[in-house]
Amino acid sequence: MSETTATLWVPLGGAVIGLLFLFLAIRAGRRRRLIADIPTVKTTGVFIGLVELKGTAETETPLVSFLAGTTCVLYTWSVEEHWSRTVTETVTGKDGKTHTRTRTESGWKTVASGGEKPPFYLKDDAGIVKVVPEGAKIETVSVFSRECRPADPLYYGKGPRAAVAHSDHRRRFSEQAIPLHAPIYVIGQARERQDVVAAEIAHDKGAPIFLISTRSEEKISSSLRIAAIAWFIAGLAAVVLGSLAADLHHRERGELGVPQALLAGLVFFGAGLLFKLWSTWNALVDLRQRVKQGWSLVEVELKRRADLIPQLVAVVTGLRDHEGALQAELAGLKAQLSVAPRGGDLRGVSRHVALVAEKFPELTAQPFFLSLQRNLSETEERIAMARGYYNEITGHYNARIDHFPDTLLAAMGRMKTAQWLTAEGFERATVRVDLRA
Repeated sequence: MSETTATLWVPLGGAVIGLLFLFLAIRAGRRRRLIADIPTVKTTGVFIGLVELKGTAETETPLVSFLAGTTCVLYTWSVEEHWSRTVTETVTGKDGKTHTRTRTESGWKTVASGGEKPPFYLKDDAGIVKVVPEGAKIETVSVFSRECRPADPLYYGKGPRAAVAHSDHRRRFSEQAIPLHAPIYVIGQARERQDVVAAEIAHDKGAPIFLISTRSEEKISSSLRIAAIAWFIAGLAAVVLGSLAADLHHRERGELGVPQALLAGLVFFGAGLLFKLWSTWNALVDLRQRVKQGWSLVEVELKRRADLIPQLVAVVTGLRDHEGALQAELAGLKAQLSVAPRGGDLRGVSRHVALVAEKFPELTAQPFFLSLQRNLSETEERIAMARGYYNEITGHYNARIDHFPDTLLAAMGRMKTAQWLTAEGFERATVRVDLRA
């Protein structure tokens, strides 16, 4: 490669690497912003949408981890075996002559692994919510780590009998888990459960994040901040150092001008600022969209109440009236039986009673009344959940657009403060339930 070609490719390579590092910095910053933009809610306030919770890991059927025997809600384990080998290769030197040389290669190879990740519950002081960990990024704690040789009972007791090629007969056992009752942080998409009127946190292809971590939100946010800063500095260094090659080349040739390293650094800073503004704007738009989504969920539940409850009331009322008439008819038949002369012909009355009993085996509307009560309770719970979610996300959105520099972008985008959902304005169009005769 000629000196001129190197002068061109080195700055270009530095720019490409710098842009890659800038992308990684922006991604870490966006994840940190997303975590900051999602308000922490109680389990009773979880509804459809992206939510953030803090609590403890609980389950009705605790697991026992494979290696450490730790009581936990989920765990993974692995066994690695060390190998090494000597490689002989033929190389050609600068003088054109060939010669042989040896080198040693080594590494670790996974020879066994496993674990269990069943659904579990996150519990806080308000209640519990189901978490389905499949598809989530899970940050666990180490509960077992040990390196041993064949003389150790663990070597074959928990590991395979066969050895890998070029084995050094040294194995490393490790296990990670979320222990039972351990504090956890969860951020992910909430959806409605199919078995009961409640929410669950599960994987969603459209969700930007699904994280289950034993670290606190503060530690996660801090690590993302450090990562964003580190990637940005690394990108800046790659761009500046790559441009220095061109500056040195021009200086050797006596060409004076504005240093390319300075220009590259300024351009990199400008690009970082533009990406930061773009990321902040998108975050505000996403937050506003979640406010609208929260309100639409409230509307859906209010419509469900308005459509469902009158129909249930009509069904229960009809059954009640029908049962009343049926009971009156049976009472009349019983009266006929009581006044009928002993030994008289009662076949007609008995046949009528048998037909009634056959046609209406359950002469009580109590299950239907209980069903109405259950549906009323579940409907109000659903509405309360939707209302709580809307108010949580609204409060966070309003706080965001009031803080600098977000308030400048909000003003440019004509973003206005969202209205709270108060009790007075919320209980509109209440469905009346009247079962009086």
